[in-house]
Amino acid sequence: MQTTSPSPLARRPKRGKLAIASAVTALALAGTVGLGLPQMHPALAQKPDSVQTPFGRAPLSFADIIEKVKPAVVSISVTGAAPKVASKGGKSFRDLLPDLPEDHPLNDLFKNLPKEFRDFKGPNARPSQAQGSGFVISSDGFVVTNNHVIDGAAKIQVSFDKDRKYDAELIGTDARTDVALIKIKSNESFQFVKFADKLPRVGDWVLAVGNPFGLGGTVTAGIVSAQGRDIGSGPYDYMQIDAAVNRGNSGGPSFNLDGEVVGVNTAIYSPSGGNVGIAFAIPAKTVQDVVSQLQNGGTVSRGWLGVKIQNVDEDTAASLGLSEARGALVTEVTTPGPAAEAGLKNGDAILAVNGNKVADSRDLARQIAGYSPTTKVDVTVLRGQKEQVIPVKLGKFPSGQEVAKADPAPKAETKGTELDQLGLTVTPGSGPNKDSVIVSDVDSGSDAANKGIRSGDVILEVGGSAVKTTEDVANGVKEATKLGRKAVLMRVKSGEETRFVAVQLKKG
Repeated sequence: MQTTSPSPLARRPKRGKLAIASAVTALALAGTVGLGLPQMHPALAQKPDSVQTPFGRAPLSFADIIEKVKPAVVSISVTGAAPKVASKGGKSFRDLLPDLPEDHPLNDLFKNLPKEFRDFKGPNARPSQAQGSGFVISSDGFVVTNNHVIDGAAKIQVSFDKDRKYDAELIGTDARTDVALIKIKSNESFQFVKFADKLPRVGDWVLAVGNPFGLGGTVTAGIVSAQGRDIGSGPYDYMQIDAAVNRGNSGGPSFNLDGEVVGVNTAIYSPSGGNVGIAFAIPAKTVQDVVSQLQNGGTVSRGWLGVKIQNVDEDTAASLGLSEARGALVTEVTTPGPAAEAGLKNGDAILAVNGNKVADSRDLARQIAGYSPTTKVDVTVLRGQKEQVIPVKLGKFPSGQEVAKADPAPKAETKGTELDQLGLTVTPGSGPNKDSVIVSDVDSGSDAANKGIRSGDVILEVGGSAVKTTEDVANGVKEATKLGRKAVLMRVKSGEETRFVAVQLKKG
């Protein structure tokens, strides 16, 4: 089992050497109460209204629901490929010490070892094993599970109740949502379950069925604790539930009281590795969209805008003249790419897509991913204090992109210009970086320091204008002050990362 520390929030690890645990951030619980009519009392002084629930009791039993859905839930066993060895008999101990002198005493020891001990295959010579859960979504045997359950599988086997086992083949996976689709290799007809058409409410009952610790067919009950959770795993939201979910539940379904799948269990918050009542499921709508594409082509295609973005916080909003902190700020336009071809620029604040407001960078990523490649969308941006609509033809989301190598760290001249309002000392670059401005010192305790600006960072823009000299930076600060801004927006490059930083201006 692999784990990630120090964060206690992790994907349920699989058993065996294919186990994967992904650390995610600890989140707070949320809940709701129902409002009822106030009780009436004959007393002269009216008592405070009481809060009542519309229903007086929970279901007496979930047995009828479980009897209906359990035959469609499966346990999944995965066998990974065995590691390759150097020869038919494996490596010898002598091979592990290639630099050992010929006259070394250990050579005699190796020669006298019994044959069964001469070859060393190592701890990874056996195929790895893993377990998880899944559920059948069609009579011909399509099964949904998690991508991390079957990742690296050489052989997949599904098991039903009464020890019915079948081999399965991989149809397709989507790492961004952690969804995978497999198909049972059989001509039999299987009982299946359906996805729910609507999102459950916070407080609704939820039933989790799966294969925790290899105990197939385990059922637990709880409620939906929260919606829209960000667990640090891509732009998609997750549903939080408090039904007991443990190792091996990965890929298993969570049902509503109608026996419909409302989510696919994928991660838990766990300081100890076991259940503490906080689990996360991929919402049914997200899973359906992915599965539909996997069934039709084995892959998932998403729209791609071709920009690097960051959130607009309050200081950034103030520096841009926005009345509220929302939208996504473009820190870099990928060239070539759809955004570059359409004319989007660094520093544009994206406020809406096809008229739908953009809350933050995750929201923009979700919206764009929801469109098919080649779709034309209208992107509303704020540029130079004015809103404008730019039509963009989306591209296909790349399966992988090379990470650009970092340029050599620019060297600054010794003498610098102090910018008291920013809490920075800046100097002109030299050599190949002569047309740049380098941060040579940062006042400790300044807003710039608190926001991560460090010595050696390159200032690219101030107030939306490119800067090549220290005078350009100073002029940008003066202009922001003249406009009554509380902060000035700077585009800064730190190593490979380019970002916008809204630095509060000190009153001079």
